[in-house]
Amino acid sequence: MDDMNQFEVINNTIDYYKALQAIKRANTCDNKVLDYEIKTTKVKLEKFGINLHDLDFEN
Repeated sequence: MDDMNQFEVINNTIDYYKALQAIKRANTCDNKVLDYEIKTTKVKLEKFGINLHDLDFEN
C-alpha cells in the first residue's frame, strides 16, 4: 500500500471510529453490535500504530 493510500485508510478509519464513539455516547441502551464495531475498529487502528487514548470520549 502506498503512503497516500495508507494515510487515506487510516484517516477514514479514525473518522469511522469517532462516529462510532459519538453513537455510543448518545446510545441509551445496550448495543452489542455497536460495541463489537468499536472493538474491531480499535484493533485495526492499533495495528496501524495509532494511539487511541486521545480519540476516546472522556466521561
